[in-house]
Amino acid sequence: MGRPRAFDTDQAVSTAAALFATHGYEGTSVDDLVTATGIHRGSLYKVFGSKRSLHLTALRNHLDQEIHRTTAAIATLTDPTQALTAAIASYDNGPAAGFLLLAAVERAPHDPEVAALVAEGISALEDALRPSHGDAAPQLASTVLGTRLRLRAQPTAIKEH
Repeated sequence: MGRPRAFDTDQAVSTAAALFATHGYEGTSVDDLVTATGIHRGSLYKVFGSKRSLHLTALRNHLDQEIHRTTAAIATLTDPTQALTAAIASYDNGPAAGFLLLAAVERAPHDPEVAALVAEGISALEDALRPSHGDAAPQLASTVLGTRLRLRAQPTAIKEH
């Protein structure tokens, strides 16, 4: 009989998601994941199989815990101004879009599973804006996400001013 797992899998996934959201997939090494999670390399591979598998698990968790919760709240707002303001606040200043956008730009073009998860996240925002904005929802979702992407692309000094 093997030893019981000495770490919290959910916490490890959350920690990995934070690293991937900050540094991207390519910018996060297995050593970074080991250091941040406190999990030995062998245990990390035993539980998740690979860095890619951990990335997919973290992205799925991000969709479930951040994106879908955020979009569910936005979908309840029928006033167009309130809904758009909530989307902008959630995506431009909140945690919802960072990981999703990095995955979209960095991994989705090369990984069909990541592409499917990214598409799910984008569709969730479009669907959330549909009750308040109807057919304009996809364009508004693109604007919200595009603005967030532009903010991420600016040097830190510009963001602070």
